Amino acid sequence: MAVRIGELLLKEKRITPAQLQEALNYQKTAGGKLGVNLVKLGFVKDEEITALLSKQYGVPSINLTQFEIDASVIKLIPSETVQKYQIIPLNRAGATLTIAITDPTNVFAMDDIKFMTGYNVEPVVASETAVAEAIQRYYSAPTPQKSEKKISAAPEANLNSAATLEMVTKALEETAAIIDDDVELLEEMEQIDVSSLEKQGGEAPVIRLVNLMLMSAIQKGASDIHIEPYEKEFRVRFRIDGILYNVMAPPMKFRDAITSRIKIMSKLDIAEKRLPQDGRIKIRFAADGATKEIDFRVSCLPTLFGEKIVLRLLDKDKLMLDMTKLGFETDSLQKLEVAIAKPWGMVLVTGPTGSGKTNTLYSSIAKINTPETNIMTAEDPVEFNLVGVNQVQVRENIGLNFAAALRSFLRQDPNIILVGEIRDFETAEIAVKAALTGHLVLSTLHTNDAPSTINRLMNMGVEPFLVASSVNLICAQRLVRRICANCKADHPHAPQALVEAGFTQDEAQRVVPKKGNGCEKCNQTGYKGRVGLYEVMEITDELRELILVGASGLELKRKAVEEGMLTLRRSGLCKVMDGVTTIEEVARETVK
Repeated sequence: MAVRIGELLLKEKRITPAQLQEALNYQKTAGGKLGVNLVKLGFVKDEEITALLSKQYGVPSINLTQFEIDASVIKLIPSETVQKYQIIPLNRAGATLTIAITDPTNVFAMDDIKFMTGYNVEPVVASETAVAEAIQRYYSAPTPQKSEKKISAAPEANLNSAATLEMVTKALEETAAIIDDDVELLEEMEQIDVSSLEKQGGEAPVIRLVNLMLMSAIQKGASDIHIEPYEKEFRVRFRIDGILYNVMAPPMKFRDAITSRIKIMSKLDIAEKRLPQDGRIKIRFAADGATKEIDFRVSCLPTLFGEKIVLRLLDKDKLMLDMTKLGFETDSLQKLEVAIAKPWGMVLVTGPTGSGKTNTLYSSIAKINTPETNIMTAEDPVEFNLVGVNQVQVRENIGLNFAAALRSFLRQDPNIILVGEIRDFETAEIAVKAALTGHLVLSTLHTNDAPSTINRLMNMGVEPFLVASSVNLICAQRLVRRICANCKADHPHAPQALVEAGFTQDEAQRVVPKKGNGCEKCNQTGYKGRVGLYEVMEITDELRELILVGASGLELKRKAVEEGMLTLRRSGLCKVMDGVTTIEEVARETVK
């Protein structure tokens, strides 16, 4: 930079070689920049350097001494950055921030300010002396004007001592700063520059960072990626085997750029920051010498400090369609296979979000999917594409909800219908009628266990006699972490503790639970992978009679256990006896 200014001034014959040499010698002893020293020595004027740089770079110049900068613009860039790059923010219009800079070729300064503020940066040239004076003027001490006004507007405040006055002044200044920032934020929301957002999301470092995040999640076997903005923190977490782990904390300046990049990839509206949006990303990459495809289901949700994004990984290779490997006990699996082989009736799978319900339903469909059957599904969203199955994506915004899809299915000559979720009376009523008119209906509900599903349907408004005659089987499920096979070891418990967990006295004497010690393969957690716990309630004639007389969930559960139903807790204890999972995992997901 120094040599360039000297060369430019020589070329324009503004200074002589002797003057340049003298200025360089002076610089060696006094320090500072060459341009400032040339002005000090009186060889050239500030305005001449500014005009020369403006002409050289094709950038407008400005006389900072005649320009008044608004306090809200000054707050956009911190003092450290201003000192580091010798710049001064001048004005903000929409999504464009104009800055005065001594060297408009400094791309590092431009990029840093762009990421920090989220605005497009337009440079204008100013001399080094003028920029230094402006920094001193605007950044050396805060202007007390606002706080003075605030104090005069509150005469009732107790200002007896100097200390009290200082404290109140400081508090009011902080409040004023917060209010100013809030106003700026609202203005920014009003004036969204789509081209600016697209440009941010297309920056090479951001693309690399997002790609790294996605690939890291795939390699670690994560099921979800959570990207969460907070007031002073930007956090990325992965859900691995059902547990969330902090994995990354990108700088706050990357927040908007990362959000825009993911929205661009999932074909969402990057200008819409006030409403939730859902999308999908499909990526292809090379793994073990083969090309692999993975889908990400993307959900954007506006929060207080930005948009939280959750990406659900949908890996076709990990979709377990073999029902014998899901974790069903032999008797429970046999009951489920009998129920889905029936020509009509309803099979319900219940459990919270992320408990593997979709996997169980897809496995059931895969088992009964033959060329002779017409299978129709209504899903929100369609997670995996199944060959030979007619899958419909529910779209609430255009009126294609589960009930509307279900009505259309009945005119499509189906044998088997899968309804992604029964959410309301209308959907439940049509599903029950379909089950009673010669169709096998598979669906999900959000309930805590299998017996309470009956009461849930009745609470929705379905008559008891319809529930009793339509439902064939209810399967409640949870997912627990598997003990890592590589570091599995005995972990004895006191017999009394085992009895309290649900084992019988006899079992407590002979059961030796296992636990993982932690190794490289399981990332020192002691767990690797997950397995299902299943509570399969077959609706027998005795249970139908109880449903007809309006029996409670507790009575239904007692009768089902008498008939051989394994509860979720018992299914978990069976897996503890087999050394598949730990008592802690079973206790975390089930009740006694």
